[in-house]
Amino acid sequence: MKYKVHNLADVQCETIGENTTIWQFCVILKEAKIGKNCNINCNVFIENDVVIGDNVTIKPGVQVWDGVTLEDNVFIGPNVTFTNDLIPRSKQYPVEFSKTLVKKGASIGANTTVIAGNTIGENALIGAGSVITKDIPANTVWFGNPAKHTGYITPEGKILNLEMTDKNGDSYQFLNDEFSKK
Repeated sequence: MKYKVHNLADVQCETIGENTTIWQFCVILKEAKIGKNCNINCNVFIENDVVIGDNVTIKPGVQVWDGVTLEDNVFIGPNVTFTNDLIPRSKQYPVEFSKTLVKKGASIGANTTVIAGNTIGENALIGAGSVITKDIPANTVWFGNPAKHTGYITPEGKILNLEMTDKNGDSYQFLNDEFSKK
């Protein structure tokens, strides 16, 4: 076995990439797909129709429901909640669950709720405790309930305000899908 599963985890799937670690009290259903070099912390539930890319970190207390895809290098903070049914009813299931996509390099802070059917763009940063009710563009920073656009983030992790200025007063621009100093 080229991945590690704690003996107190219930891992039913076999599609797990090498160097992935799954900690105690996790439940991962049979059809889930998990990439290489992931860290799935304790008390995580992963349903069947879930795809998790490479180098993903999922902190404790997260449930990843059917229809959720996490691309490479995504960070999911503790107790993040994903939904997948916009009109939930006990014992009544939709024909298909809403799809949620978290694109590569995005980070979602602790206790955030992601409403089903939304896309979080590449390298986006969602602040702790936020509620995501719409698509989030790449390289942007959002927080609040509902989450509001508060700035930008460079691929290196430098936070810029809405005027694309950093805390040192340096101004940036976004050209050809890349940030550069003005």
